[in-house]
Amino acid sequence: MDHFLRGAITRRRFIQGAAGLTVLAACGKSGTTSSTQGSTSIVEPAKKLSGDLKLLVWSHFVPQHDTWFDPFAKSWGTQVGVNVSVDHIDQAELFTRAAAEIQAREGHDLIEFISPPSNLEPSVLDLADVNQEAAKRFGKQIELCTKSSFNPTTKKFYGFCHGYAPDPGDYRKSLWEKVGLPNGPSTYQELLDGGTKIKQMGTQMGIGMSNEIDSNMAARALIWSYGGSIQDANENVVFNSPQTIEAVDYMARLFKATMTDEVFGWNAASNNQGLIAGNLSYILNSISAYRSAQTANPAVADDIYFTSPLKGPTGKQLASEHAIMVYVIPQHAKNPDAAKEFLLHLVGNYKEATNNSKLYTLPSFPSTVTDANTWLDTDPFGSKPANKLALLKDAEKWSANIGYPGPANAAEGEVFSTFVLPQMMAKAARGQLSAKDAVAEAEGRIKTIFQQWRDRKLVGGR
Repeated sequence: MDHFLRGAITRRRFIQGAAGLTVLAACGKSGTTSSTQGSTSIVEPAKKLSGDLKLLVWSHFVPQHDTWFDPFAKSWGTQVGVNVSVDHIDQAELFTRAAAEIQAREGHDLIEFISPPSNLEPSVLDLADVNQEAAKRFGKQIELCTKSSFNPTTKKFYGFCHGYAPDPGDYRKSLWEKVGLPNGPSTYQELLDGGTKIKQMGTQMGIGMSNEIDSNMAARALIWSYGGSIQDANENVVFNSPQTIEAVDYMARLFKATMTDEVFGWNAASNNQGLIAGNLSYILNSISAYRSAQTANPAVADDIYFTSPLKGPTGKQLASEHAIMVYVIPQHAKNPDAAKEFLLHLVGNYKEATNNSKLYTLPSFPSTVTDANTWLDTDPFGSKPANKLALLKDAEKWSANIGYPGPANAAEGEVFSTFVLPQMMAKAARGQLSAKDAVAEAEGRIKTIFQQWRDRKLVGGR
């Protein structure tokens, strides 16, 4: 950790004023900032940085974030002597692109994912030093984010998680009022009963069962809330259980009563588009769909409200995070020192990141955005009513990592990236397999994946 500052930290603060940028710190260098908040704090690196720093990031679901992020990153580079470039890519292409770069041993120095890239652990640097330094500067990281970037078996931080997006239920209030549920469904049984009646009135539901991230999250949330899981806390496979079978059977019944075949071919934007167009009664999504609706269809946006995770038969309620923002530094990175310093710079200015994502991205280090709960109570981006997003203040309590109740290990990462669970759900919903047989088939795939990673000593359990 020699390249990180210790003790007193020299900060350069830049405030954008009417006549230009005023340097407040005593270091004597001028700089620029593109922050919509108006100020950017820069910590002087302990060692001189130079060269190029190449970032590969996903194209954010809230476009304003990228408009802010690119100049923010390049401005930091200008201050510390690094030429920063930022390339954006559709999130669905991230794993394929990263794998190609790792195979070629060349490409970007920093790659950002929105699900734990734990199955890339053998090909990325251990980021224990930057995680430890972040904890010293910013306090404790929330457990959800630590479990999405740390492997307890190898004791390696395969990534650095800077934030996450909760995954509440998004529902059309006017439709659910008609079936006696003005606050939306609170249980999976209410989702089925109310959704069936709404479908009979002409509006379907939208929960995907295809090879895309939202379908992955929905399947996990359902199984967890019914009491099942892929692994236990000790990383043993426990997937084939009565609880999991019951959850899969429920999804098949929900599909037949409330949805159409289009959910089998959805991409990550499909449920957003259907909700914004007014064609769906309920989806599982972050607030990005709602933010888009505020511009594209304000009348629908005013009718969109949010629910906490639905309760399963025993009252359990959990949601998978909608997105977990994790950076990795591939072993081929040419400028890892600059990459680590930039990650600390990003977290040090996370108030800007949260604000410019329109509250989509919440911080993994809560101390960095002390205004978060105030913003959620009174949305600065025009929600009607202003407290529409207040339930997200408790998101940490009901959001789980993809490996729940264990860590997001390499096996869980591969199960996620190969869409084992959505494919299982689709086979049961289409009637191709019974719920019991669909679970048994998926279990076979899962056990093979776990054993392969366990043989490499990257996954615990037996």
